Amino acid sequence: MAESLALTEATYYILLSLASPRHGYGIMQRTEELSRGRVRLAAGTLYGALNALSTKGWIIQLPAEDESRRKEYCLTEKGRQVLKNEVARLRELADNGEKVLQEE
Repeated sequence: MAESLALTEATYYILLSLASPRHGYGIMQRTEELSRGRVRLAAGTLYGALNALSTKGWIIQLPAEDESRRKEYCLTEKGRQVLKNEVARLRELADNGEKVLQEE
């Protein structure tokens, strides 16, 4: 099942940044902030990812305000669960690594 597969780092940070609604530029800024500059999204990459995540049902585009060209997005419950699963997977990886390194 796709929801149990490992997420790319960019996808992980996009989903994480959408824990609260954001527009495209806000997602780019929050992703860079959360990753401490390691993940920098170009506009084309971001909007391609947003389309893919929307198709999967992990995010939705919120209704636009009158006259606004800004599109805001937020996590769906399915997207929130995918993100929680990824956090648990990453935690398990880190825990296993620490256990093995402590044995040495």
